[in-house]
Amino acid sequence: MKTLMLKVDPENPDLAKIQSAADLIKRGGLVAFPTETVYGLGADALNADAVLRLFEAKKRPLDNPAIVHIADASEVYPLVVEVPKKAELLMKWFWPGPLTLLFKHSEKVPNVSVAGLDTIAIRMPKHKVALALIRQSGCPIAAPSANLAGKPSPTTAQHVYEDLNGRIDAIIDGGATAIGVESTVVDLSVDPPMLLRPGGTAFEALKRVLGDLRLHPFVEAERELKPEQAKSPGMMHKHYAPKAEVVLVEGNMEAVVTKIGTLAETYRSTGKKVGVLATDETKIKYSADVVLSLGSRFNLETIARNLFRLLREVDSQGVDIILAESVPSEGLGLAVMNRLRKASGYHIVKAD
Repeated sequence: MKTLMLKVDPENPDLAKIQSAADLIKRGGLVAFPTETVYGLGADALNADAVLRLFEAKKRPLDNPAIVHIADASEVYPLVVEVPKKAELLMKWFWPGPLTLLFKHSEKVPNVSVAGLDTIAIRMPKHKVALALIRQSGCPIAAPSANLAGKPSPTTAQHVYEDLNGRIDAIIDGGATAIGVESTVVDLSVDPPMLLRPGGTAFEALKRVLGDLRLHPFVEAERELKPEQAKSPGMMHKHYAPKAEVVLVEGNMEAVVTKIGTLAETYRSTGKKVGVLATDETKIKYSADVVLSLGSRFNLETIARNLFRLLREVDSQGVDIILAESVPSEGLGLAVMNRLRKASGYHIVKAD
């Protein structure tokens, strides 16, 4: 299969190119497209065969649900049994944006699109290219991240090309994504609501609107927990991982710097090539084969935006081990730490 590349201006996309991609979606094809979070791999969510192809192209397990993307809040209603009042409140405050909501799904939704669950994950992205594609396709679009399952999520079209060239019909190149980590997922099929996956909408902001919001134990787990069923992407299976082994070092900044320095020296003495994911405040303190900064510790939005790109970049330099600093867990830091723990396979070293 030849994968078509369609480059567009993210602020003023060429609607003829978007229509070419939408025509592929209508015919059951697979199209990667940018959102404000990461690139998604889209298929018609109501076409079971197309969604099955999507899972096959990504090598994604069928029990790992995909998020369904819509272009208008009114498009939720045919897909769900009911829209709770709290959902309407969140839709009003946070849509379009990086927030996915879980509802009980209607009979209209194919089983494969919801991984056999009784819930459906829905979001309305805040990206002109994504919204145009959904509108011109005339259907809700099921779209997990546009990467091979288990790898770091793609934040550029080049990342998608590296993983999926020849496996999908088209890639819409709308430049780098703005947020860099996936959407936050909140389960509204339970009361009080529960945050299943941290992401681009901060827990603190949601709690201010909802009042009562619980964190699922998976969010801050320091060891692998295996649910009977994963209601949200990112809860089961290996995720976000580069080829190299990742070690996450947690603690206060000074202790983390000291511990990473010791670990780097130990690994290098055994002939291993070591990479360090540092921050602006600490990068000059390391002696390693590759040292990259995620950004300032005082700007967690920048760190989130750079995380997956730099996991791929340090991996591309042929390191054997990636030593990653922990960051504060407030705001987008909660999502960053969740992704780093998953990427490390819960190989966590305490520095304190």
